[in-house]
Amino acid sequence: MTGFNEYLEMDDFCAWIDRYLNFEKTPKKNIFWLETMKFLCGKLGNPEQKSRCFHVAGSKGKGSVSAMISSVLDEMGFFTGVYSSPHIEHFLERVQSADGPFENRVYEQAAENVMSCVEKWKDLLPEGRPLTWFELVTVFAMECYAIAKCDWAVYEVGLGGRLDATNVVLPECCCISAIEKEHTEYLGDTVEKIAFEKGGIIKKGVPVVIGRQQFEGARRVLENCARERGAPVVDAESLCNISEVVYNSRQYNSTVLDNSSKVEYKSAQSDGFGMSFTLSSPLFSRPLHPNLKLLGEFQAHNAAVAALAVKTVFPDASEDLIEKGLSKASIPGRFEILQDISRYSGLEALVLDGAHTISSVTFTMQTFEKLFSGKKAVLLFGCAADKDVQHMAPLFKERFDGVFVTKPGEVKACSLNGMDFAFSDAGIPHQTISETSYAIETALSCAMEKGAVLLVTGSFYLVSEVKKYLRKT
Repeated sequence: MTGFNEYLEMDDFCAWIDRYLNFEKTPKKNIFWLETMKFLCGKLGNPEQKSRCFHVAGSKGKGSVSAMISSVLDEMGFFTGVYSSPHIEHFLERVQSADGPFENRVYEQAAENVMSCVEKWKDLLPEGRPLTWFELVTVFAMECYAIAKCDWAVYEVGLGGRLDATNVVLPECCCISAIEKEHTEYLGDTVEKIAFEKGGIIKKGVPVVIGRQQFEGARRVLENCARERGAPVVDAESLCNISEVVYNSRQYNSTVLDNSSKVEYKSAQSDGFGMSFTLSSPLFSRPLHPNLKLLGEFQAHNAAVAALAVKTVFPDASEDLIEKGLSKASIPGRFEILQDISRYSGLEALVLDGAHTISSVTFTMQTFEKLFSGKKAVLLFGCAADKDVQHMAPLFKERFDGVFVTKPGEVKACSLNGMDFAFSDAGIPHQTISETSYAIETALSCAMEKGAVLLVTGSFYLVSEVKKYLRKT
């Protein structure tokens, strides 16, 4: 399979879409509606209708659920497109098949079609509203899947759901993963309001799989949305039982049972790190025993959503194939442990995680302790200006032998002073470095010198910068 780095001819398309408002880089209110997407899709011959699809929303876990569903469909023999965000190293990570990038011709033809369509119809857009970057990327993805003749497509919502650009699809099944407070200035200031926006993807008569919810208010709103639209609810929390969660590592030789969460950390000689568990449900003919590449106990709950979604659409789907698909699923920047670090002598391990909320950082630290308990550790942290660093910083206290704070690259606005103050206020000794590349170099050197694990977290943009740095050096 050809790698993304060989698709250099996409530069013109990327430069073209970069002329349009990109919410990921420059958040702005009142830019979300669906009429533009409906208009563009209609002018392109409705590419979103050419493949059957799943639609996945949620505050946390929607990317993992999307990756797992697409991996299972691929294992079942279906040619499957998967639409996800953000990308870590290459724009086309957002638009690919479950098995990797499409052929050049697919991307080239889709880009040409979208650009021609926009140039032809841009003066007749509904109400003259300007196009957005995400709308163009979404319609580009739909066009790719149509040109590639995908059997299935899995669409991860960008933001919210009700007015998200992806919400022009008519899926066979919707999935909504865990909901928490996020993007409150755009989605609402309560979990109930946010759940209403997420629940906007639920369609009349289309089954919806609801993942485990921390907030009962969010669950009630989602169930009400489904009831109003006559959509059957598949409740992952009540239908699935997760047990015997075991973390596997090729490096260490100890076994620790965490009685509080009934999670066992079992070191084994295997190819890298993994997490196995037992997933039982009356919808399965037997319990599933996947061994996930995606780490963290919460990923077992994401796997439950993905497995139930597939079983809802394919009641006779083989448990063997579901197991294999879940086990093969991977997604960059989600507690990703880089394996090829031999050139960094002394470095115990390098962990990249784009966690940028209080709950996601909490999960990251829990998983980190399961895998690296007792190991020396160094932290490289950087987050965007709109993140709650004041409450994130204390989560790192008294765990790291070296802490470095930096900008998450130059793409996203950040407050270096705000991060510096938050870590100082939490009583965490640290070094603040404004230049990202120098911060990466310094953190790596510190971890190598101490024989420590280096954890990079706080932003997907920072994860991207680290990967770029490693590739150059």
